Amino acid sequence: MEDYMTNSNPGARVLVTGGTGYLAGWVIAGLLQHGYRVRTTVRSLDKAQQVRDAVSEQTGERAAGTIEFAAADLLGDDGWGEAVAGADYVLHTASPMPFGSGVDLITTAREGTRRVLGAAARARVKRAVLTSSGVTADTGDPDTPATETTWTAPSGTPARAYPDSKILAERDAWDLAAATGLELTAVLPTFMQGPVLGTSNRPGTVEIIRRLLEGKIPAVPNIGWNIVDVRDIAELHILAMTNPAAAGQRFLGSGSFLWYRQVARILREKLPDEASKVPTRTMPDIVVKLLARRNPQLAMLRPELGRTRLVDSGKARTQLGWHPRPTEQTITDTATALSAESRQG
Repeated sequence: MEDYMTNSNPGARVLVTGGTGYLAGWVIAGLLQHGYRVRTTVRSLDKAQQVRDAVSEQTGERAAGTIEFAAADLLGDDGWGEAVAGADYVLHTASPMPFGSGVDLITTAREGTRRVLGAAARARVKRAVLTSSGVTADTGDPDTPATETTWTAPSGTPARAYPDSKILAERDAWDLAAATGLELTAVLPTFMQGPVLGTSNRPGTVEIIRRLLEGKIPAVPNIGWNIVDVRDIAELHILAMTNPAAAGQRFLGSGSFLWYRQVARILREKLPDEASKVPTRTMPDIVVKLLARRNPQLAMLRPELGRTRLVDSGKARTQLGWHPRPTEQTITDTATALSAESRQG
């Protein structure tokens, strides 16, 4: 299969939204390594050096120094026209996080998507890639794997605000593309893990491993995830941006499904020194349900107790030549990076 990542339009300018984000950092690093010019949005230009420092861990300071910055916020119109000006591609990775942000997740996700993609359409970019989520393709049946043909219905409940924000924002994106002629591709990652670039913006997802390593939980809830490496999802975005076959398509990006107890066991077996505090017991479901009454993070987990979610990411593998790394490697790399950060801190 032709390698679109190396044979595609070197020197093209790519706008990546939300440059301080977990995924965005790896996307920016990958683009620079493949010879693209990169512009990224930040809410304040004061964040520029933070982004350069994080990306330079992978690219070196010289490449990171070429990153262009544009000030723009998902909840405001200012700056988006300037951000997309002269861009060949737009990768919309920015998204509000479910905890600690103090924002209306659904409003921010939907308005931000419409602003970014609307500006991309007016600028006549070659293609926009939306970071959606695997939650937008849930079948609702534990025995039926999710595929790109599946569309999840929003729940409308406060506990499911984050999944609903991704579902509604992706629907808005396809509606806008149909109305404007924007060439759009959507990437649907499942539960991202992997090393964090920089130290300023640790994502909530890696907390599941950090809390194990630090012994913050006495027992692991009976939940699991389709874990995928953030570095592989970054690669999938670049493939989705450049491959002609990706136009107008959705691509699920998923690794293996693992129960939390399996994650804990991998850590104890592969990293015995770092994982000395990792619990060996499973938390009874009734305890999770009781704690969920006061803890919004556990409230989100409650519907997932004992639930297996199957995901088929064969489309990305066969049509784009995507090759994610083994999930066990992702878990150990995440833990190694968190342990190193803890020692430095």
